Amino acid sequence: MTLVLGAIADDFTGATDLANNLVRAGMRCVQTIGVPSTDFALDNVDAVVIALKSRSIPAAQAVEDSLAALAWLKGHNARQIFFKYCSTFDSTDAGNIGPVTDALLEQLGASQTVMIPAFPINGRTVYQGHLFVGDRLLNESGMQHHPLTPMTDANLVRVLGSQTPHEVGLAAYPVLSSGAASTRVHLDKLSADGIRHVICDTLDENNLDVLAEAVVDYPLVTGGSGLGQALPEHYRRKGWLTEVSDPGRLAPASGSALVLSGSCSKATLGQVSNFLERYPGMALDPLLLAKDPAHLENALAFAREHLTDGGPVLVYASADAGRVKAAQAELGVEQAGELVEKALGELARALVSEGVGQLVVAGGETSGAVVSALGIRQLRIGDQIDPGVPWTQAPLKGKDAPLSLALKSGNFGSEDFFSRAFEVLETRAKGK
Repeated sequence: MTLVLGAIADDFTGATDLANNLVRAGMRCVQTIGVPSTDFALDNVDAVVIALKSRSIPAAQAVEDSLAALAWLKGHNARQIFFKYCSTFDSTDAGNIGPVTDALLEQLGASQTVMIPAFPINGRTVYQGHLFVGDRLLNESGMQHHPLTPMTDANLVRVLGSQTPHEVGLAAYPVLSSGAASTRVHLDKLSADGIRHVICDTLDENNLDVLAEAVVDYPLVTGGSGLGQALPEHYRRKGWLTEVSDPGRLAPASGSALVLSGSCSKATLGQVSNFLERYPGMALDPLLLAKDPAHLENALAFAREHLTDGGPVLVYASADAGRVKAAQAELGVEQAGELVEKALGELARALVSEGVGQLVVAGGETSGAVVSALGIRQLRIGDQIDPGVPWTQAPLKGKDAPLSLALKSGNFGSEDFFSRAFEVLETRAKGK
């Protein structure tokens, strides 16, 4: 079996975001949690996205994990490799985007790759090498306050240049406006000049299509999930991909409905507030989690009480920047995060074992903790809820029906995302 695309994602929700776009563009896709330890059936699969938890770990470990994922994908004959990172280019001066990309290029024997973080439909665009979130530069968008990877510079040529010993180039908007052939000529010229990494301006879907056509035969492409919606059509034109009907079909959902939220992004805070206007929810306090074991038991009891009606119910550690900083000041950044992730993972494990069958999780780190706690190793990608966020399904040991699971990046989703996610499942079950 030959895979058309093998992707390596640096966090769980980012992996699902990319897989969602691949399915919407007509590819049958499976997402794995970590590098598969055993082979599984790849019949009727066009793409595999390997989700790592490598965004904010030490660069050397991120490289090691990414190369292990690459080895698995190469072993299954993936035609093209996609290194997927966040559309806000989350990283520090030490990495991890630059070091991982350099290692993948070297292992593949490739001389150049493109960096295309933009996702225009979600308001992430790049112009003259500067990343915008909506109408604001990256460093004015709120990302400058990120607790792990604060982004204080919108100039991606400069940001990436601090992470790699190799020169970083730019494919600017006027080049893309002249079409795919001219864009490829520009890229080839940069490559001849020894430039390995090329930041690509991207203002709209047409720019993504031009870039996809220009780099469809590159051994390695990198970027956000926006590129994933443009590549499949060019795979079809090359004869690598056949048309399939309903690539995102999943089994009917079952069980009660639960939302677990650990993200403190502005978007998620709005979603929490919106949900609480209609449904019950309980806040987790990291300071109480550290001092009083009964706090987690109280959250579990609260969820059980309200799940008796089938839910949905919300348990959340999402909080504004002031409360987050106060907890981090008392507990330390790492301990505060670990306490929340562990608690939400334990809640997921207990409540899924008791009948939760529809689970929404908000936040990349939280999603990683939850899928790890549940022992999930593989997800089949289904219908989109909002741009970048699909429903997925995971088989669970000892359960007849799969778990329906939505993993939402903190910044993604409309204000009513939590409640509407379950409406999407219900509509699909009715065949609408």
